[in-house]
Amino acid sequence: MLGLFKKDKHKVVLIKAPLKGRVMDISEVPDLVFSQKMVGDGIAIEPIEGSVAAPIDGEVLQVMDTKHAIGLMSKEGIELLIHIGIDTVDMKGEGFEIHVAAGDRVRTGDLLITFDLDKVRGKAKSTITPVVITNMEALTTLEKSLMSEDEWVMKVTIEG
Repeated sequence: MLGLFKKDKHKVVLIKAPLKGRVMDISEVPDLVFSQKMVGDGIAIEPIEGSVAAPIDGEVLQVMDTKHAIGLMSKEGIELLIHIGIDTVDMKGEGFEIHVAAGDRVRTGDLLITFDLDKVRGKAKSTITPVVITNMEALTTLEKSLMSEDEWVMKVTIEG
């Protein structure tokens, strides 16, 4: 019948900023693995405080033993990696506190990690924190907002 009653099979997911700070394009990260999108595409944030909140509703997939990074999956199937700072793995967890565990369900805004921003500034290459979608093949579109006052930093469309 002309397709007037067809449902759109795309879902739009808004990803909020997990940290407060200056939002930048992933290409500005001072690490080639992130800036050349080897892990995936996304944004990065130069934090002004040491707390990471869930940017989506979903599940904690993994928390690195060194507490500097966390993997999440949205309820729609988007995989996110939040990697606090650059070369922070060398800090071996010093200055980081984890507030969730793998398998936990989280809601947007839930506290995931706190960290000592001054300690990261002193011991790591950079405080810039990549927020990366690691399963880009699942996306139909990715729109980024580099304005920290926006309601979202990434708007993702997926088949649904």
